[in-house]
Amino acid sequence: MYSSTKTLPFKANYKQDPRIGFEVRQKGKYKGVEKFVTKMKKIQEEAKAALGKAQEEIKRYVNKKRIEVNEYKVGDLVMLSTKDLRYQMAGRRMKKLIERLIGSYRIKKIISLNAVELELLSQTSFGP
Repeated sequence: MYSSTKTLPFKANYKQDPRIGFEVRQKGKYKGVEKFVTKMKKIQEEAKAALGKAQEEIKRYVNKKRIEVNEYKVGDLVMLSTKDLRYQMAGRRMKKLIERLIGSYRIKKIISLNAVELELLSQTSFGP
């Protein structure tokens, strides 16, 4: 605001106050606001219901293929997969003839749901 004209330069040039990107909020109720709010709440409720229905369908589909996991106990006998023993099985000539499961080993300690420590023989030979 200039001290001599007591007005903003924009108002002096364009004969109106500048717009600052939004209108100043007026006090009081707007006529269409309540209608808009109820419409938006209805849309949100419908979307929430549709998402809940989709979530239940996905859950039912996934659980249909899910199987229960055996819980191991200390002392149970289990077979050991040779999938992760490729260095011990390196001397074998034909991969397709290597056993997929070996031994019958006793569980020594349970580490987690799918990891256990086995009692292995002191000199286990995986070679030919």
